[in-house]
Amino acid sequence: MNAAARPPAVAGMFYPASASALAAAVDRLLAAAPAEPLPRQPKAIIAPHAGYIYSGPTAARIYAALRPWRQRIRRIVLLGPTHRVAVRGLALPSVQSFATPLGEIPLDGPVMAALDPLPQISRNDAAHALEHALEVHLPFLQRCFDDFTLIPLAVGHAEPEAVAETLETLWGGDETLLVISSDLSHFLPYATAQQVDGDTCRHILDLDPRIRPEQACGAYPINGLLLAARRHGLQPQLIGCCNSGDTAGDRERVVGYGAFAFHSLARG
Repeated sequence: MNAAARPPAVAGMFYPASASALAAAVDRLLAAAPAEPLPRQPKAIIAPHAGYIYSGPTAARIYAALRPWRQRIRRIVLLGPTHRVAVRGLALPSVQSFATPLGEIPLDGPVMAALDPLPQISRNDAAHALEHALEVHLPFLQRCFDDFTLIPLAVGHAEPEAVAETLETLWGGDETLLVISSDLSHFLPYATAQQVDGDTCRHILDLDPRIRPEQACGAYPINGLLLAARRHGLQPQLIGCCNSGDTAGDRERVVGYGAFAFHSLARG
């Protein structure tokens, strides 16, 4: 492995550690995903980041729906919350690639360098080293898209405007997909989680950038996306919502998962 690559931290825990088993697991999830017709290419998505046995089916629903644009999308901007290292603002890594058992994904160094002047941006490899919220998306991206570059941002406490400004800098055209990594509610009884998550989904569909961390662990990047989506006239679409009690967990303390697509109302 390239010495300038971030190695996988949760292979063998959140997803299979061997390349063949991982490819088979992701392909199986994608094949089982219901067909979700999207009216046009999404500019952004929200997808969950738990272990594949829990949230994999929900993540697969949105990733499978992106198949028509497999070759068009060449840059992935991936934002997710920090679970292990406290961050103020948004943190970029200093490495040149992120690795999974499926191989290395090159980072877009020149575009990342263009973010450095923003006051909310820092370089913090420690924030990325053990973080699963971004990593669990990488095998899906590797199986769903052809050659692409990655811009990974670990998001700590950040105002919606700061996140939205970062997204504006990275917005690009059809070649760029914005991916927000977030689960929904955590450790509530099944019925309570359904109510809470349903309310959170309504706020997201209303583009209301006032999601709280107890509603979604990725509240800070979600709120920034919702603010930017309002300014760009994006239309949100709910792709799926469930919780760990529907997949592989008990129903006493569940974690919620949602998948959303955001697309322009214009044709294209």
